[in-house]
Amino acid sequence: MTERNTWIRSLHDLGLAAWFGGSLMGAVGLNGAAKEEGGTSQDKDRIASSGWAKWTPVNAAAIGAHLFGGGGLLAANAHRVAAQQGVAASTAAKTVVTAVALAATAYARILGKKVELASSSDPQDIEKAEQHPIDIDKARRQLACAQWAVPALTGCLVILNALHGEQQRPEEQLPGMWERARSATHFMS
Repeated sequence: MTERNTWIRSLHDLGLAAWFGGSLMGAVGLNGAAKEEGGTSQDKDRIASSGWAKWTPVNAAAIGAHLFGGGGLLAANAHRVAAQQGVAASTAAKTVVTAVALAATAYARILGKKVELASSSDPQDIEKAEQHPIDIDKARRQLACAQWAVPALTGCLVILNALHGEQQRPEEQLPGMWERARSATHFMS
């Protein structure tokens, strides 16, 4: 097949690159800088929360681009998913890991917002935090885990994306489709 999907693939790959890279930089660079420069725990939380809040709209756009591109690639390659041995399994794995990465990202943002409210000096935020008290130490621990889970999961997506690229090679497609057809005939007999 000679059809090109450059724009869809670019949205998919650039979105994933920003999601992975941004989450890794935040976990390493932003959180590390906040720890070094923050002073009190509340100051550290405030610095990190400010940076993560600025990243959130960019991250949302990156995730949206990745998902839109992924849907487009799935539609463009539906024939391979159905006919080529191993492609359906790697697509299913990628779908599951994407869902878990989305959940981890959302959970990290929820925890981050809670920590942000608890560390804020804004009277409205203080009032909101008092209405919804949290165990701040527990929230910080959970947030640290969630913020590291996101780059780990999106890194897995980068690896699965590489596998999909390998499966698209012409020398992989024909044997994979032959193997799928051959295994399907065993079920018919």
